[in-house]
Amino acid sequence: MKLKGKLRPRKMKRLELSILNRDIDVVIEYLGRNALMHLSFDEDYHQGGRQEGAVYRNIRENLDRLAKAAAWLGVQLPQEPEESSSWPGETEAVLTETIATVVSLLSSRESKALEEKQKIENTLNEAKAFSSLDASYSDLDQLSYLTLRVGRLDPRYHEELKHNLTDHAIVIPLDSEESGAHGSRILAAASRKGRFALDSELKKMGFVSIEIPEGYRGIPAELLGSLEKRLQKARDEMEDINNRKKILGEEYGASLANLTASYLLAAAAEQLKDMLVSTQNVYLLSGWVPAEMVKVLVKNLEELTEGRIAVRAYNPEELRNVGRKEIPVYMNHGSFVKGFEKLVFSYGAPLYGTIDPTPLVAISFCLLFGIMFGDLGQGMVLFLLGFLTGKRGPAFLARFRKFSVPLIAVGIASMIMGFITGSFFTNEEILVGPTRALTSLITGRPVDRILTIMPLAEMGGSVSRLFYFFGFTVGIGVLINSLGLIVNTVNQISLKNYENAFFSKTGLAGIMVFWYALFIAIRFILAMINPEKHNFTFSRFDILGLVIPMAAIFMGPMLWRLLSGKRPLFHEGFMTFFMEGFVEVLDSISTMVSNTVSFLRVGAFALSHAVLAYIVFRFSEEVSTIPAGTLVGILILVFGNLIIILLEGLIVTIQVIRLQYYEFFSKFFTEMGVEFTPFRFRKLQ
Repeated sequence: MKLKGKLRPRKMKRLELSILNRDIDVVIEYLGRNALMHLSFDEDYHQGGRQEGAVYRNIRENLDRLAKAAAWLGVQLPQEPEESSSWPGETEAVLTETIATVVSLLSSRESKALEEKQKIENTLNEAKAFSSLDASYSDLDQLSYLTLRVGRLDPRYHEELKHNLTDHAIVIPLDSEESGAHGSRILAAASRKGRFALDSELKKMGFVSIEIPEGYRGIPAELLGSLEKRLQKARDEMEDINNRKKILGEEYGASLANLTASYLLAAAAEQLKDMLVSTQNVYLLSGWVPAEMVKVLVKNLEELTEGRIAVRAYNPEELRNVGRKEIPVYMNHGSFVKGFEKLVFSYGAPLYGTIDPTPLVAISFCLLFGIMFGDLGQGMVLFLLGFLTGKRGPAFLARFRKFSVPLIAVGIASMIMGFITGSFFTNEEILVGPTRALTSLITGRPVDRILTIMPLAEMGGSVSRLFYFFGFTVGIGVLINSLGLIVNTVNQISLKNYENAFFSKTGLAGIMVFWYALFIAIRFILAMINPEKHNFTFSRFDILGLVIPMAAIFMGPMLWRLLSGKRPLFHEGFMTFFMEGFVEVLDSISTMVSNTVSFLRVGAFALSHAVLAYIVFRFSEEVSTIPAGTLVGILILVFGNLIIILLEGLIVTIQVIRLQYYEFFSKFFTEMGVEFTPFRFRKLQ
């Protein structure tokens, strides 16, 4: 991992491209594949109701047809264009039509076959339900669920009758070729709901009922046999369709994916074209590009269009109607710092030209996490998880790749803190030897552990060292708070907001109050620790050191209006000025105290982590004396460490993010910029 980058985002330039109609597709394809330009649009033109073009609608229709075919065949489609995707042409259109037609026909065949199979199954189930009843045929004719008709019908009308009654009844010929009855006898079965449709069609075709012998009982066996034959035929049809479906999936799978990727590419281009200002022959495309990439971009576009492109480049200061909030922010980070960009952008994007806080966030995040989660073994687990979620890890963990660098970084920080505190998977003895060797080599005096957080009675002086440790965490809070104030002051000066830069609680006046109060606190603490060497007295210089910057905060708006020549000095009245100034001073004091004391939680969570580790380790030791105690102790260590990693890891992460948001970001994120999001081919919304 490389720690590099500047404390300000990259410089940007605004490009305006005039592109001929014949070249627009190749230009959009280049921009979409290389993700170099953050596009901007004429909002009035776009919001004026420009409709999607016919080409785009046709592409969407093809994408929908491909999606339906793929869903039916069970083929997975890409969500965005591939590197090898080509622009769709006539060949792709013909192939899309062929696949869609073949799949549609087979799908319709499946629907009809499934419907026929279901209908036969329902009818057969109803017939079987009454086949063994000891009831006369005349009684069965009165059943609530089934209607039966037996009679003669001219064979010429059999097919027509079946066609007309497809959804209402089943018609079964009762005569075989050997019977000599010329196939005129039929049995028609319908649900009670379809009875009227059945009788109506039979009457129109000259159906003549056959009188069933008196006392004939049950449902005719011919009906059950015919239904079972038809059901088997329907099942054979479904099996044939499923086999064909599998073959089509294998045959068209790759084509469906390639066609979809190509149409996604074309759709994104057409969607963009519909948003651009254009004439009959020329498109106007504008956007922001990192300044160092402009030459390469322009050169490549000129080669692609054979010089048929006009390019205008502007620095942000040359555009009077463009504010900093409209200029996208593009960070310049190495792999280590880049891993923490999402944390910053989840809060907000810094304004263009202001200080980029990401390097500071990356370092402070790892420092705070390591202090609160210090264990060499548990840190190794986080480090391993970071490695597995990285580029060289298994494919199924690829979706967690954005967490790879942060996990590696906090894992290393936890490992370092774990070595300092002498903890390895909660075990406090394994690292004693290496620690004694190292401390003996460096200081000449071996110790079991460099830092003891658990305040145990048998460890002399550990309580006082714990207080020093808490003081150290407060010192980190002072550093982070000071950096936040400095960042805001520098930002406000660069934005020419001099009132906020010099007279606000997060500006120069706030820094002076905070640092002088810290100076007084350090003197007081030193006097308490060693009164013989340090004598604390609150002098008039201390009063001036606090009162002068507080007065600047209190009177800031008035002083700025005085210095800038604005009148009246109290533009909203004296009482409003007084109340606002009084509240601002109180808020400044309370904020500085709370923001500093808040970092005591770092020490508190480090202590809670040490306590949990101590409990797990001691518990595993105690059970070692019982039967099978070694195995039980190992299980306690394993599950105890697992709980600590999951539970404490989550809690510590939340606390570090909270400290970043409330104690650091809140000091300078007063205005938000926009993140650099270059145009690239993605899944259509």
